[in-house]
Parts: sequence; C-alpha cells; structure tokens
Amino acid sequence: MNILILGSGGRESAFAWKVAQSAHCDKLFIAPGNAGTTQYGTNVNIKVTDFEGIKALVLKEDINLVLVGPEEPLVKGVHDFFLADEQLKNIPVVGPQQEGAQLEGSKDFSKQFMERHNIPTAAYRTFTKDTLQDGLTYLATAGLPVVLKADGLAAGKGVLICLTLEEAQTELTAMLADAKFGEASSRVVVEQFLTGIELSVFVMTDGNSYKILPEAKDYKRIGEGDTGLNTGGMGSISPVPFADAAYMKKVEERVITPTIEGLKKDGIPYKGFIFIGLMNSNGEPWVIEYNCRMGDPETESVMRRIDSDFVDLLLGVAEGNLNEKEIIISPKTAATVVMVAGGYPGEYLKNKVITGTENVRDSIVFHAGTAIDGNDVITTGGRVLAITTVQDDMFSALQQATADASRIYYDGMYFRKDIGFDLL
Repeated sequence: MNILILGSGGRESAFAWKVAQSAHCDKLFIAPGNAGTTQYGTNVNIKVTDFEGIKALVLKEDINLVLVGPEEPLVKGVHDFFLADEQLKNIPVVGPQQEGAQLEGSKDFSKQFMERHNIPTAAYRTFTKDTLQDGLTYLATAGLPVVLKADGLAAGKGVLICLTLEEAQTELTAMLADAKFGEASSRVVVEQFLTGIELSVFVMTDGNSYKILPEAKDYKRIGEGDTGLNTGGMGSISPVPFADAAYMKKVEERVITPTIEGLKKDGIPYKGFIFIGLMNSNGEPWVIEYNCRMGDPETESVMRRIDSDFVDLLLGVAEGNLNEKEIIISPKTAATVVMVAGGYPGEYLKNKVITGTENVRDSIVFHAGTAIDGNDVITTGGRVLAITTVQDDMFSALQQATADASRIYYDGMYFRKDIGFDLL
C-alpha cells in the first residue's frame, strides 16, 4: 500500500523510519518532510494545512492511508475534509476529526471533558476578556504559584507559571486584554500548580479499543539541570523508571479507560493517538494536558522501542480492529538527544551546513529542522536533529546518544548533555 505522512519534524522522521520497514508499505510519501526523510520515502513540498494540495497528491499517487503528524491540520479539520469529499472519504486518516482534536485545540474543552468524566486534573477556572475583572479577583484567592494557559494553540508558548500575584495579574491582563498570544489567548485557563515529575503516556485508539505505547519523559528547558527557557523539547527517555506496572495500572484505570469511554459517551469519534501529559505527584497520576497527536521528541524514543509492525497497528486504527493487533515492546532503553540551532529558543541561526552525521556509531539521526541545499544538508529550524539510540540500560543509552551527538557539527550547535539526569 502507498502511505502518506503529513509533517516535517523529528516526529515525522521517526514515523517515516518505522513505516518504511513495514511489509505493508510499498511507497511512502512525506509532505513536506525534511532532509532526513528522503532516506525513507519521497518528500512532496506541500504544507500540512493545504488540504486541496494534499487531496491532489493523494489522488495522483493512489495513497491508501494518511498518517497525520502535527496538531495544526487535525485542529483545522483535515480528517473531516477527507470524510466530506466524495473522492477521499474511503481513504483512512490516522488522526482525530476536528471535534476530537479539541482535546488539544482548546484547553477549556479538555478541562471540561476531564471534569465531566472524573479524570484527575488540577482545579481550574476559565476567563475571557469580558470576565477579566473576575479573573483578577480569582487570582487573589488562588494559591501560588499559579498556571495560566492560553486556550488555543500557541506553538507550545501559551503556558505561563506565575510565582507572584502581581506577575499573575499582569500576565492574565496581557493575555486577555492585549492578546499576548493572539486569538489563542482570547480565553485563558487559570489552573492550580501541581508538583511532581512529568510523564508522557501515548495511546492509539480506533474509537473503541486501544493500545498503550511505550511511555516516555521529555526535557523542555534549554539549560542543563532543567534551567532556562522552555523549548519544544531537548531530549527524551523511554521507559521511565517510576512508571512501573503498578503505576501504569493506576494510569490505565483512572485516566486512559475513562478518556476512551468519555469520548464514546460524548459521541466524539476518535481514530488516532492520544498523548496524555501526566504529573506524577506522590505516586498519583494527574492529567496536565491532552494532545491529539504523538509528542516530539518522545516519538523518536517510542518508535525505537516498538518491535512489531507499526503499519499493522495503524491499519487496526483505520479499520476498527485494533484489539486484534499485536504490539511488541522492547525491554531496552531508548534515549534521544536533540541538537538545536544557536540562539534557540529565541532568534536562532539558520542555513548552517551540517557535517559528521556519517560518524554516528550506534544511534539513528532523525532530522527535524533541516533541508537539502545543493550537495549540503543545512539547518532550517530551531530543533535540528534528534539523535536516538537503544541500549540495554538507561546509562548506556544516554552515554551513547550524547557521544553520537558530539560527532556531528554545524555552526552554533548546542545540545544538553544531562538528559535523564533526574532519573539516573
């Protein structure tokens, strides 16, 4: 069968690597892809939100399955676009329809969903420009620190942790009255701050049954020791030591099952991935957020631990028989170290030539912000490469991924050498 992956980041590189290995896959297309995805299939320069362009490609190349990587096309309704089109409606899309994608597209929607289905999450209130005064009053009674979340998609930048009342009131005003995050902060969720260790749990569902993929932990801060500005993610590790069988049983019973059942009760069709961002607070799982797609850079680690045919699982989602499919998970540890551009996550350097990828010894180099320029591979994004290895234990995996990252060079390159530091 011919398969199309939508997206251009490290997550889509990892998908492409895994999909290309499947006996089910004849031809693989990635739109738009990056310099690294060309090893696994054919890149097509179409934006993920250009639905008409995607349609033309699907019909021209006789695509049989579409795997959606990022959240934006899902929130904008790419799955609904296929279902509403006479020529596309029978081509399966792995990724929820627009209503299900609201689990990520609207923080207020997801909090109401959790409240309705008794899924453990932090206490919250939602405010708009019209209720800003109520919000400022509420902040004076809320405990500190407090979390402010832009309701809509804000490219990972719409969450603020405020340590003082003055800061919280200033930021809430900036978000609602001054549109600090544009349309995304026309509504703001004010949330209780939870303490603990974060964990990413990934579920594939056909709308009825589900499979739990390997869990992972990612590292968001730019600086070592988890300091400095937030990024899209500087690395990841899987499995996570504290997420043992007893803990994951709690997660399944209190979070995963009620989430799948809640979607059914609410009449929300859902075929795709659910990324559950959890806080492990004294051994108890609390949901911080839902995403309607896989995480990045967690996917790079997760894909390397799935030993069974990934396309077989995708077909299970598409055809509604996921419960009949087998998932085999490696007991080994996967570690990912993300290499970023100089200046990231602020204004960063671009168009720098990357060398040394051929020197990597026991890792896979998943490309993210890269492009081909003549005979060179150059940097185009803030997150450039994700160096991922699998080893028998966590220390060996982290050591190998870090050593292999050191074998690559481009002007201004940076990566954290302490991924997993809090788990060792």
